[in-house]
Amino acid sequence: METFYISHGSPTLSIDESLPARPFLKSWRSKVLQAAPRAILVVSAHWETASPTVNVIDGPNDTIHDFYGFPKPMYQLKYPAPGAPKLAKRVRELLQNAGFSHVKEEKTRGLDHGAWVPLMLMYPEADIPVCQLSLQTEKGATHHYNMGKALTPLRDEGVLIIGSGSATHNLSIALLDDGPIEKWALDFDTWLKESLINKRHDDLNNYEEKAPDARMAHPSPEHLYPLHVALGAAGEKAKAELIHHSWTERTLSYASYRFTAAE
Repeated sequence: METFYISHGSPTLSIDESLPARPFLKSWRSKVLQAAPRAILVVSAHWETASPTVNVIDGPNDTIHDFYGFPKPMYQLKYPAPGAPKLAKRVRELLQNAGFSHVKEEKTRGLDHGAWVPLMLMYPEADIPVCQLSLQTEKGATHHYNMGKALTPLRDEGVLIIGSGSATHNLSIALLDDGPIEKWALDFDTWLKESLINKRHDDLNNYEEKAPDARMAHPSPEHLYPLHVALGAAGEKAKAELIHHSWTERTLSYASYRFTAAE
């Protein structure tokens, strides 16, 4: 099973038919990944904890509407995919075996919008078990890359690993007019693509020093660290493929990638 990084962009992806990323995600099973996963592990930008944590849910996941000031219909959307308690415990086991000593279980938390918004377009039937793994934004990119490396065995167990974030994410200067893409956003997005395709994983793990306009593109790291987990899970020589690319608000990149393990 390949691993993926999906730029989920704005929560309005759930209802806005004008966003180019919607048809990309809705065509997921026909054009991107025909094989049905046994279960899905999502590492979302919208769950941060002090130590790695998995949500262990028996029965359907709750739908967390963790956004504010959006149209009312968005708060009525539900994605009641079953929890994946066996997968959650397997994730905890793999992380502990790799030296992540304090891995916790969360028994009540459902799916945040970084998980359910893309999944409702990719797998609308909501019949595949899903669990989430949290980020630790104080611990850096290499920490998350190494978490991904620890999860490598899941690929051979029929588990789809998705990192869900945004290739660029500075909402404080999102622009609503129809002008060109801002240079800082374009420069970072291009650097990210070239680093992935050329397998410069050390540079990616040190993106704050290596990438142009890193702090502008990501004033905080939570929307990029899911990429490091997905990349690490595909292995050190993983091949990266850009599978979708679009922009909104002149600054928000929806670049999404497939990572395939080296043969």
